[in-house]
Amino acid sequence: MQDIIYRRVVDKSQIPTCNIMGVDIAAINMEWILHYLTENIKKLKGDYICVSNVHTTVLSYEEDSYRKIQNEGLMALPDGGPLCTEGRRRGFSAMGRIAGPDLMQKVFEISPQRGYRHFFYGSTIEILQCLCRNVSEKYNGIKIVGMYSPPFRELTLEEDKNVVRQINDSEADFVWIGLGAPKQEIFMAKHQGKINGLMIGVGAGFTYHAGKLKRAPKWMQENDLEWFYRLLQEPGRLFGRYGRTNTKFLWNAYVRGK
Repeated sequence: MQDIIYRRVVDKSQIPTCNIMGVDIAAINMEWILHYLTENIKKLKGDYICVSNVHTTVLSYEEDSYRKIQNEGLMALPDGGPLCTEGRRRGFSAMGRIAGPDLMQKVFEISPQRGYRHFFYGSTIEILQCLCRNVSEKYNGIKIVGMYSPPFRELTLEEDKNVVRQINDSEADFVWIGLGAPKQEIFMAKHQGKINGLMIGVGAGFTYHAGKLKRAPKWMQENDLEWFYRLLQEPGRLFGRYGRTNTKFLWNAYVRGK
């Protein structure tokens, strides 16, 4: 596919940010982002939003190319509770957690009335089918205009061209990307200006809304402990990651003030 230079319509400088370990984390909350999206959704086509946590922030700190991807999207939302805690410690008192599954839910809730169209890209066919069924049943009248489960390999140029056409033909307002980090952010950056919808990378958001993964209890979410609940669910996959990234985040962000 031929490279396309994306020219942003909205003024990104109007989004307050807190730089944590080199990543410009949006110093906002759920109310702010919902208002922003409803006011600007038609102007955001072709752009992307990262939903950032401790893992992606540490990875960005370590890799220049990934940090560039995080910073060159429309914004990097504070998914991880520790990011919000650190932001508030630095003076951004209104900063609140915006978890991927929560953002999906809030947008789904207002979609039937506003006529928003949704496309889901990522995960498995089974997860996508459960996701579409659950969302359609829960949010009566919502418009789900397509889904695509990519193969576990890089798409060929022809496959990529076809999926971009499929998404654009659907006229989706929101293109939810569920590939997990860093794959979803790399995908969004590569397709900035090519996909005519707002891309949002939501990680395990598909699995949650498909009913295949449980969220932590509210008290754990509110006390920055959802990571621990996730660890209990998937210790084999997450133990090593959390041990390394959480320690590195605390040392660099909190102790060194980066």
